[in-house]
Amino acid sequence: MLRYDAWYRKIRRNRLSSKSIVRKAVIMERTSGVLMPVSALPGPGGIGGFGQAAYRFVDFLHTCKQHYWQILPLTTTSYGDSPYQSFSARAGNPNLIDLASLVSDGLLTSAELDRADFGGDPARVDYGRIFGARRAILDTAARRFAAAPPDDYDKFLSANADWLDPYCEFMAAKEEFGLRPYWEWAPEARRPGAATKAIASAHPERIGYHRMTQYLFARQWSALKEYANARGVLIIGDMPIYVSRDSVEMWSEPELFKTAPDGSPASVAGTPPDNFSATGQYWGNPIYDWGAMAADGYSWWKGRMRAALTMYDLVRLDHFRGFEAYWEVPFGSPDSSYGSWTQGPGMALFDELKRDLGELPLIAEDLGFLTPGVIAMRDGTGFPGMKILQFAFDGGGNSYYLPHNYTRNTIAYVGTHDNETAHGWFEDTATPRVREQALEYLRPAAGETIADALNRAIAASVSDTCIYTMQDLLGLGNEARTNTPATVGGNWAWRMREGDLTRAVERKLTSWTETYFRVPGKGDVVLPD
Repeated sequence: MLRYDAWYRKIRRNRLSSKSIVRKAVIMERTSGVLMPVSALPGPGGIGGFGQAAYRFVDFLHTCKQHYWQILPLTTTSYGDSPYQSFSARAGNPNLIDLASLVSDGLLTSAELDRADFGGDPARVDYGRIFGARRAILDTAARRFAAAPPDDYDKFLSANADWLDPYCEFMAAKEEFGLRPYWEWAPEARRPGAATKAIASAHPERIGYHRMTQYLFARQWSALKEYANARGVLIIGDMPIYVSRDSVEMWSEPELFKTAPDGSPASVAGTPPDNFSATGQYWGNPIYDWGAMAADGYSWWKGRMRAALTMYDLVRLDHFRGFEAYWEVPFGSPDSSYGSWTQGPGMALFDELKRDLGELPLIAEDLGFLTPGVIAMRDGTGFPGMKILQFAFDGGGNSYYLPHNYTRNTIAYVGTHDNETAHGWFEDTATPRVREQALEYLRPAAGETIADALNRAIAASVSDTCIYTMQDLLGLGNEARTNTPATVGGNWAWRMREGDLTRAVERKLTSWTETYFRVPGKGDVVLPD
């Protein structure tokens, strides 16, 4: 197996793409990393982004001998500020563009940046405030950008025209109709055509803005990823299984989805009723027409996956079980309990992707209702699944999620972005019997917090990789929770504060990494003589 430093030198020497080598080198090595949304980084601009705080975070990971930085989707956000509800499956989120670097580029002045009001709480993202403030300042940058675009700008536009052109047209029309969802636009604009092209032609500044922001996003992200890779840190991206109803894909390519004669979704995604919700979760995302996708060799998925493997080193595939069978709810149902299970594409999709793209560095988010079919599909792909320690304690049972039941080809977590923080779970939610079982199992050392004990347990597990959430490394409560599923408002807003990455945090993370042999290249088992 190639180690990181060896294959990185090979990339530089032979000018190979890192993607082709990463696919052969990662996954099956004993390592660890940190889950930290880019939006949660500290710094100016009202939201984390691709600025100096991101580079310092990479340095922190490198110092602590971490191999992975796991992030959330980098796509645009829409309803509820969720990165899982995007206007586009491909377009990057302009909020993540580092504005300070635009001063160096001559696109902004320091005075213009100082006057902008992005909100006053450095520990929370004020999405309403940054929506207006960042658009105004990026409009200023776009006017200067248009006067003297970089030499590689036309090449970027040409290389990304297949998704960028419809996205810019969609967004220009959305602004024309007051940002309302596309089904509330004038009837003649609810599909691409003469009406939306006329809007785009009448507002070249809108098209220029969206083209520029996508160019800046791609340039800044590429530079950050290259820096991380050079420091031995690989990026785990996140691919939502579904797209938003109010998306350029649903607007411009309705043939990809199950739709009614009026263009509305025939059915939408959700989850069935369970112990946590008597009515299930009604997500509202349109359902793919898998038959139509199979008929053209899953070309849309190939394009989407190819783009993701260019942006990231590995990809966490959201709601993996939905590719085997998915919960389909008739559109307009009162709640998700009206749905039923429908067969998905299964191995046929992944076999086709592998034929076109080669071995796929994917992580299967195999949570939820696991059936023998889902397990067989996961094992058939060879993708590592996920183990969530918070799910392990039920008061006494020998849970599938307890570390002594883990297997090597898995990724161990205390919790994901949808879970409570470790401290919040133990103090706010766990019953006395669950707390008793957790303490008996973990046996925290004197002075060791429950978050640290849980992190230590996944570090010691047999899973090839463990991923710590940043909030748990900092020992934060549920005030720092990233997302509460099935709720709208108050999510995706937590930010780390400047100065949180203390020497004590560095020492703790480094100690787990060394003690449990998760330093890249140091995890081989030594056999007895």
